[in-house]
Amino acid sequence: MTSKPLAVYPVLLAGGSGTRLWPISRAAAPKQLARLIGKTSLIQNTALRLLPVMDPGCLRIVCGDSHAHEMKTDMAAIGVDSPKMIINEPCGRNTAPAILLAILKILEKETDAVLFIFPADHVIGDQSTFHERINAAMDLALNGRIATFGISPEYPETGYGYIEASEERAGDGYRIARFVEKPDLATAEGYLKAGNFYWNSGMFAFKASVMKAEFARFRPTLLSAMEQMLARNDGSVALSEYETLENISIDYAVMESTDKGVVLPSAFGWSDIGSWKSLYDFVPPDEDGNVLLYGDVLLRQTKNCLVMGQERLIALNRLENLAVVETPDAVFVSDLEHSRDAKHFVNMLKETNRREYRSHTRKNQTWGYVKTLERAAGRRVRRIVIFPGREMAEWPNHGPDRQWMAVAGRADIRIDGDSSVLKEGEAVRIPHGSRYAAVNRGEEELHLLEATADPEAL
Repeated sequence: MTSKPLAVYPVLLAGGSGTRLWPISRAAAPKQLARLIGKTSLIQNTALRLLPVMDPGCLRIVCGDSHAHEMKTDMAAIGVDSPKMIINEPCGRNTAPAILLAILKILEKETDAVLFIFPADHVIGDQSTFHERINAAMDLALNGRIATFGISPEYPETGYGYIEASEERAGDGYRIARFVEKPDLATAEGYLKAGNFYWNSGMFAFKASVMKAEFARFRPTLLSAMEQMLARNDGSVALSEYETLENISIDYAVMESTDKGVVLPSAFGWSDIGSWKSLYDFVPPDEDGNVLLYGDVLLRQTKNCLVMGQERLIALNRLENLAVVETPDAVFVSDLEHSRDAKHFVNMLKETNRREYRSHTRKNQTWGYVKTLERAAGRRVRRIVIFPGREMAEWPNHGPDRQWMAVAGRADIRIDGDSSVLKEGEAVRIPHGSRYAAVNRGEEELHLLEATADPEAL
């Protein structure tokens, strides 16, 4: 009698904020939801490259509740929709608790399974080689190993951690000798010459039972606390409990201690897109060395620059080696080599409670989007766009009175259960304390202008 093959679960870690990619990445719109390369987000790209070799019904995303809605929307847009897809992590506590939470949630359904752990914001150029390495990692995992994808270094990068491989073979990989923190340049150059050091990608493959047993060996307190939370809270974890867990990476928690670790040498055009410089290095430049991602851009005698715009014309004259990133409410300019310093501006904005660290002027919804057009003199003006055939679900108006004017299309409006039709040029008031909804039954986008007292100014 043959045993049933183990189910394979790709688990995407989507809890990071990507502060080095400000002003595109923000607390309420992290980089995994950003469209940096092409028309799909980073998390969509991550899922799409897995779909040819893994069951989309087994895809799991570990993220905070505040981002779950947009994660589901992004996945639905590429045909991935599963009621158990989102694993809600009440707050970020680094990769070890996130991975352990995924293991325990999956083991609620399976007696055992193979888990592949992928950060949701990485990019990979050679997908066929990537799929081949997945098969090699699967073999290692089924044999009780914990495989980590070690990226063959192309240059002495000081922004990545490294993994030193021993001489002992294990399948297509090598037993791990040690993990190394981000080195200085001279040390990184030495690693490159040695030939047995690999960039630490943060991607893993293992059997759930094996990794759970390693948590029991090396982090029994963390495992016990997580199991008690899940048993006590009907399969979910409360913020008040989860935030007390140890804030620790999977490398420190397990990988540096286990004797089951194997590094799988991999060369498939990988980047973690951790800064504007790493994005510049990943995207092929034009003949002048420039990478123009989006936007209306004019260049004159300009070389080796990364430029990304959204709304305004950007003109660069006689410049070299710069990152220029424009959004409706912020512009970031830096020399490429130090572009990761964007994170320092995020800290400055957070300390002064500036909204530019937190959110964009546009917020996407399943039914359309809302874009802030102006904030001045204590007033706020927004454009509300509802896609054809979509409905803005009913919301309570806890804030000040709102004034809506239809500028394109026709809206079916409900206010406290009373229905009416709002045509172009007509306006309606939504009182404080009421409940409201809008439906676009037409074939074109519905555009509403909303004017109200600015809630942040009250």
